[in-house]
Amino acid sequence: MGDKDVNQFMCPLPHVEKDHITISHGSGGKQTKHLIQRIFYTYFSNPILEKGDDFADIPANFSKNKPRVITATDAHIVDPIFFPGGDIGRLAVAGTVNDVSMSGAIPKFITASFIIEEGFPIIDLDRIARSMAECALEADVQIIAGDTKVVEKGKSDKIFISTTGIGFLETGVSINGASAKPGDVVIMSGTIGDHGIAVLAARNDLGFRVEIQSDVNPLNELIQSIRKASKAIHVLRDPTRGGVATTLNEISEQSNVSIVLDELKLPIRKSVQAACDILGFDPLYVANEGKVLIIAPRCESNAILDALHTHPLGRQARQIGVVEKAKSTPNVLMKTTIGGTRIVDMLSGKMLPRIC
Repeated sequence: MGDKDVNQFMCPLPHVEKDHITISHGSGGKQTKHLIQRIFYTYFSNPILEKGDDFADIPANFSKNKPRVITATDAHIVDPIFFPGGDIGRLAVAGTVNDVSMSGAIPKFITASFIIEEGFPIIDLDRIARSMAECALEADVQIIAGDTKVVEKGKSDKIFISTTGIGFLETGVSINGASAKPGDVVIMSGTIGDHGIAVLAARNDLGFRVEIQSDVNPLNELIQSIRKASKAIHVLRDPTRGGVATTLNEISEQSNVSIVLDELKLPIRKSVQAACDILGFDPLYVANEGKVLIIAPRCESNAILDALHTHPLGRQARQIGVVEKAKSTPNVLMKTTIGGTRIVDMLSGKMLPRIC
């Protein structure tokens, strides 16, 4: 068999693309390794990640008190991937940090996987990875393991990021959605609906201009500050997809209680309310990415609010409602500005696509 015959059975050398993602970047070979070293090792470097294994071997001496391990995992898709106040990278880290933090735990480690569409600009991937690294530094967590897959053009939408967070919680702490009690108060750490409206504005879908930035932020430091102020917190929950209304409905069902909100006390920016009024949205169903709902005994409310007001992310915190015994079925109610009461149901379907 001559050289010409041999060559017809040989695979052509892959085209090396320096500026955009190609299928070979997800092959597991040299270009995958080069991409990992060029982007992910540049921003996420730490001793655990640099071992290069397919797992993260977390040292056993992370704590002297042998706390419980808390973990949470999430997938992140958003359109557009860059928006006022953040991007999909910051969203991925902050969202997972916050999920772990809602247990009262201190998040320490994150793993991340990337599904990237062929043709995606590497300069944008660099920007996303840098944003993730900055948010991880802000939250004092390390990105210790990851995976990268590339799909053919048209088989996904730019980039999807999945993350898993690992944190540690001291024994004896029980903060969860089933712990709300009649007589508790409901506190919101800040303004409602900022993230959803910011993302919608970034798409130019509003039909008018609105100056609003996403609230996407890691909340672990804020959570620990209020935990120091009160040892009696019953529930912590970040109202992301489905907004405050859907989150409170979930808690009411878990705890078998009714939650009564006061419409006059809801912290909503004028620009967000105006956008919602024009579009026919209810801000209670619009996503947040840097806010926390806190449910605790009434006697703890002043201490919690004082702690929130001294933190940059909690200066607009308010008590927005109370927890009552469910008369028949658990539900969420609203005392309206005109003196009536209405049911605040869980979101049915979708109001804003691709925002988390």
